[in-house]
Formats: sequence, C-alpha cells, structure tokens
Amino acid sequence: MSTLPLVMVAPTGARRTKADHPELPMTVSEIVDAAEACWKAGAGAIHAHVRDAGGGHLLDAGAYRELIEVLAERVPQMAVQISTEAVGIYSADEQMRLVRTLNPPAISAAIRELIPVGADEGAAREFYAMCGDEGIDVQHILYDVADIERLSDLIARDVVTPGRPPVIYVLGRYSVNQESSPDDLAPFLEAAGRLLDAPDWMICAFGRRESDCLEAAMRAGGKVRVGFENSLWNADGSIAASNAARVAEVAERARLLGLR
Repeated sequence: MSTLPLVMVAPTGARRTKADHPELPMTVSEIVDAAEACWKAGAGAIHAHVRDAGGGHLLDAGAYRELIEVLAERVPQMAVQISTEAVGIYSADEQMRLVRTLNPPAISAAIRELIPVGADEGAAREFYAMCGDEGIDVQHILYDVADIERLSDLIARDVVTPGRPPVIYVLGRYSVNQESSPDDLAPFLEAAGRLLDAPDWMICAFGRRESDCLEAAMRAGGKVRVGFENSLWNADGSIAASNAARVAEVAERARLLGLR
C-alpha cells in the first residue's frame, strides 16, 4: 500500500465492544464480513485490530496472520493495514517484534509509543530500515502538534526513514468527551508544513462530528479513516447501523466533492 486510498475503514479498534454497538466486529469472521461490506460501500483499505478470546486487545502474529489470509480470500482488492497500538499493555519492543514476525503489508504506529522521548533510537532506526527493506508501509499516528515536531526531528536525524511520510492525524482523542471539530485540523496542517517532505496524510476523528471532520480533510486534500473505532454516529446524530453505513455516508460526501 505505497499510496494510501482515499477512504479507509477502522471497524473494530482496541477498546469498544458489542456493549457499545452490537454490530461492532470482534472475531475474524465478523471483521472479514464487515470488511467486505465496507469495500462494497467505498472503503479501499481496512485498519485492522484483533481481539483475544475474551474480547481484549491483542497484538499477536498468529491472529493477525489468520485475519490477513481470510481477507485476501474474501476481499483481495482491499488493502490491509494492521494496528500496533499498545493500549498501555505492550512495549515498543513487543510492537516491533510483532511486525518482524508477521511481516505485514502495512502498519500504523504511534510515534509516542514506538519511539518515546528517551527510547533506544538505535533499535528504532533498525526497525524502520527493516520495514523499508521488507516493503512494509508505516503510517505514523500523530495525536498533536508535538507529535509532528517529534516526527520531524526523528526524520532529520535519520531515525525514521526520510521521504514523504504517511501520517494520520487523530482529531478529538484527548478533547472533552472525545468530541472533535473540523477546526481541530488546522494546527496539524500548519505544523506539517514544517516537515522536510509533504506527508501523505489522512485523518480520523472521534465523536459525533466525524463526518464533518472527514469532509474538511477531503476538501483540504487529505484522506480519511472512518468507522466504529472512532465514532458510532451518522452526521444527523443518529447511531449508525453498521460500519458500512458510515463508509457509505463518507463515500457519498467524497463523490459530491468530485473525488474517487
């Protein structure tokens, strides 16, 4: 996935369960069913999480391998990106070990988790070099302007591989009640202008204004990630019936903007 698609779906996440929405997919079978429906609705890629037997967050090469294989059978056209999210459970070493073991096509990784200030930058440099050698696309998760500045510094010092970085800006994660606004995008775009190379950027947005935030990003030339990981709500305030319904709403906004 050397170039990110316009619309990616994040159907599961690490925290929500069926207590939050009965259609939130948690098993491999459910995730693949959701992915197929979301592909038909307009999502070109899936941001995938896997869960353990009790429904908890899991970073496990075997579980991810099973999911990737079944996705390749059912939705071969859909790009697959796996999450390396720590959720306060996994260390940076464990996140990197997962990727080395699995060798997935694409990952997302939070700069603040994978290379926190004071981390072993030599290990991180080796990890990024390995990803480059193996053709593993790394999308950097950025929660605020400080994360962008951190990424810029790491690129300047060749800890993170130089070049046009794929990034995702997270809107609303640390806002009151995890509610985002289209206005939240401006500081990210301003700070990103200081990166050596313009990023291949995407956003996700928490809360009830997810659709408005994603439309603002598309208008500004960005790409979008939509789904139950970040929001359960349609633009009219109603609870969405499914991840595919959320994709369809955002895909229609893209169509009206003249985007594919």
